[in-house]
Amino acid sequence: MTDRFRRLLTVTTAMTFGLILLGVYTGAIGAGLTCGARWPLCDGWMGLFPANWASFVEWFHRLVAMITGFAILGSTLAAWRGDYTSRIKYATGVATVVLPVQILLGANTIINFGATAQVLHHAAALTILTAMVAATAWTFDTTDSPTETTSASESTAETDASPSSD
Repeated sequence: MTDRFRRLLTVTTAMTFGLILLGVYTGAIGAGLTCGARWPLCDGWMGLFPANWASFVEWFHRLVAMITGFAILGSTLAAWRGDYTSRIKYATGVATVVLPVQILLGANTIINFGATAQVLHHAAALTILTAMVAATAWTFDTTDSPTETTSASESTAETDASPSSD
């Protein structure tokens, strides 16, 4: 594993965790309710700029979610383009597949505000976080990294090919 890839996954996982905390706060103050019938624009000047604290929190949550979503997509692309284990590729793939579902569930929490919408939204968030934590943890597991497996098999082949001293 490259340190750069490890850092990418670590930062993306931390951003995902931070986004969940921000989402909990957003839901706790009912910031999504500031949008009302004007979703997705919400309130404020032309619907684009926050009119009050709750509206600002809602917009900030959306901004952080967008940035985090792109970081998840970038992590997945890096995993699939690089020479990484299949479990890292599939873990980031799971996070990417759940991402659009999470976005739709986030919109649903505003349109159909209630316990069910909140639970589904947070369940999807935790699925993404779990996948990213797993992928990040696996980047630190050196027992089955492709580069080490290749090195080990090359050294075994060299040992087998060396003349014996009988």
